[in-house]
Amino acid sequence: MRNLPRRTKSQFCFLIIISLLSSCGKEEKMDAENAFYQDKPFWQEYHDAYLVGQDARENEVRHITADHNSDIWIATAAGIFNKKKDSRDWVKVIIGEDDGPAYTVTEDQNTAMWLGTWNGLFKIQDGKPVKMSGPEGPISAICATKNAIYALGPKGFWAEEGKGFMKVQSSIAKSVRDVISDKNGGLWIATDVGLYHWTKQKTDHYYKTDALISGYAKGLAIDDSGKLWIAGLGGVTIQNEEKKEKELRSVDGIPSTYATAVRHSPDSSMWVGTQAGIVRFRPDGSHSLLFSRRWLMDDQVNSIAFDQEGTAWIATPMGVSAIRKRKMTLAQKNDFFFDVLMKRHIRAPWIAGQAHLKIPGDTTSWEPEDDDNDGEYTGNYLAMESFRYAATKNPEAKENAKKGFGFLKLLQEVTDTDGFFARTIVPANWGHMHDSNRIFTPREKADELVKEPRFKPVEIRWHPSKDGKWLWKGDTSSDEMCGHMFGYFYYYTLVADAAEKKVVATHVAKIVDYLMAHNLNLVDVDGTPTRWSVWSPDQLNRDPEWLPDRNQNSMEMLAFIKLAYFMTGNQKYETEYLRLIEKEHYLENMADVTKQNPAWLIYFDVVLQAYLYPILINCEKDPERVKFYKAHLEEWFIKRKDDHNPLINFIYNNCLNKKAELSNSIDFLIDTPLDLVDWPIDHRKREDLRIVRTPVMEDEQVDQLQPATIRMTVRWDKNPWTLAGGNPQVEREPVFWLLPYWMGRYQGMISK
Repeated sequence: MRNLPRRTKSQFCFLIIISLLSSCGKEEKMDAENAFYQDKPFWQEYHDAYLVGQDARENEVRHITADHNSDIWIATAAGIFNKKKDSRDWVKVIIGEDDGPAYTVTEDQNTAMWLGTWNGLFKIQDGKPVKMSGPEGPISAICATKNAIYALGPKGFWAEEGKGFMKVQSSIAKSVRDVISDKNGGLWIATDVGLYHWTKQKTDHYYKTDALISGYAKGLAIDDSGKLWIAGLGGVTIQNEEKKEKELRSVDGIPSTYATAVRHSPDSSMWVGTQAGIVRFRPDGSHSLLFSRRWLMDDQVNSIAFDQEGTAWIATPMGVSAIRKRKMTLAQKNDFFFDVLMKRHIRAPWIAGQAHLKIPGDTTSWEPEDDDNDGEYTGNYLAMESFRYAATKNPEAKENAKKGFGFLKLLQEVTDTDGFFARTIVPANWGHMHDSNRIFTPREKADELVKEPRFKPVEIRWHPSKDGKWLWKGDTSSDEMCGHMFGYFYYYTLVADAAEKKVVATHVAKIVDYLMAHNLNLVDVDGTPTRWSVWSPDQLNRDPEWLPDRNQNSMEMLAFIKLAYFMTGNQKYETEYLRLIEKEHYLENMADVTKQNPAWLIYFDVVLQAYLYPILINCEKDPERVKFYKAHLEEWFIKRKDDHNPLINFIYNNCLNKKAELSNSIDFLIDTPLDLVDWPIDHRKREDLRIVRTPVMEDEQVDQLQPATIRMTVRWDKNPWTLAGGNPQVEREPVFWLLPYWMGRYQGMISK
């Protein structure tokens, strides 16, 4: 990403300034209480998406129900369809030549199915729909009780109690949206002009604001305590003993002013459908939201039903969504993600990266894809396999780590230089790379220079390898350097044997030697530094345009040189390291990383900083500098706690031998969806949170950190507070989850 201007990058990530948290004493108590997580089964939710047909009317699902066999029935704009429990195929229920739109479907106490359509009420008898005499279409709502069947619509209200359907004389409005039994012989009826309670003796009408949030009532359900939930315009009204007891609005977690449906689930939570997804209210007072194409075919929820297994079935205007769940442990989730990683996210020669989906959202249409940061992300993968090997001694993990290191080493060898390395490589016959070679006109160069005086017009991005097998990408960024060094440190310390250590040390030394030979800048084959890989004191300390990078880049260079000295013992690296500290004040520069001007803050840099702490703290031997680095990490970590980032949390714990923030890390590992498609997530449509703008480069964020279930698919360079984004033609590699999981396992904070 560093090949983009900083101001352009700000659209992707975001960093906020977080105030100091609790006192150290309280923190130590918390750490002691949360020092170990015993892996145990939890319910893992996942989305199963269904298209009913190719016609838009078939996918416009108005109502849904599950019968006693867990077969699913839907009423759509094109009629009634059903699906057998173990099938994915929807079969249309043919209702004669007058087939048309349908509105509702339900099962009675005797397991018979009742269908409400445009031209009347039908009952399935001997597998075929039979029209009932009496009720006039359209029938928009049906209620089946122990002793009766009720059918309602714009033309009236009918009841069948064993003697055929009889029209009920009542003053109930015709705009009926839902009807349920009151479990005492009467009915609750939701309409556009309020709520009705009907019994044979009388009808009560509730529509004033002392009874409902608003007069528009859409959905009805009764909870475990017998309270009536009324969904409608404004949110949910909860009624007890026919009086309003409570309201649930956007401040209580309802994501849209328009609540469209409500149902009681088998686990006693209440599922509220809205125009911006489904929010679940649990008996313990907590709530959670599901929205976006990751979870729903469309964010507008028309109807909700539950089958015998507890699966939630959601009717939307774009098809049917099933929210399924299964018991998993973190170890089993690791197995799932590792399988996905190996199948779709390791490309030759051993690159860990994202996959391109030729059909948006369809992982069966995947193909390998290059990325500017393949080196950095494979560095993460290298660290992950290193921790996996250290925790398990699994020879597969060691072999995979060796392959990951081999690719990173190849990135240097393929350039045929003394130490420069590529961003990534692709086979020579690839024709679909990102950022193809291009020519900048003088006018384009002028425009870019005005926007960014440090702009470097890289016209030849891809170069053929000497052996003709590969095309390699230049203009390598500082992000790549940090990611590589992070992976090298853990591979060297956790996996490599004596012979392999020599290979790693020689490789790292070659890169650092190249930097030292070019005034600490990474010089490309064009003879000039790449756009972002600049660490020279001539730029950082003496060029005002590099002031925004002074603090972090000083920290980076200290880590690179210290790692070379740690691995080789060659005094020239220590001499250069001390020169930068004593003559060029790089340690003083680094001290201000935690005080960065907000105008230059991006979350991407936060993760690069995290990569460096293990090197600085573990490779430094001078007690005073070790003390400085540890104190720096403590100060830095205080500002990062609210991110609930498990990678940052475990790096902190690994560096300082602590056990902090375990609960938040485990929450992330549990909450992360199994679906790795980068579905667009747009929190702007929600009314239950605020958009926050702060004086930083990434100026829009949500005011509350969202769980992993409803964030964009994670890459740790993406800000967890991001407001909106996503690309459904990308499936992310699951290393973002596997790396912190194995760090936690290695550190003894997560059980086997």
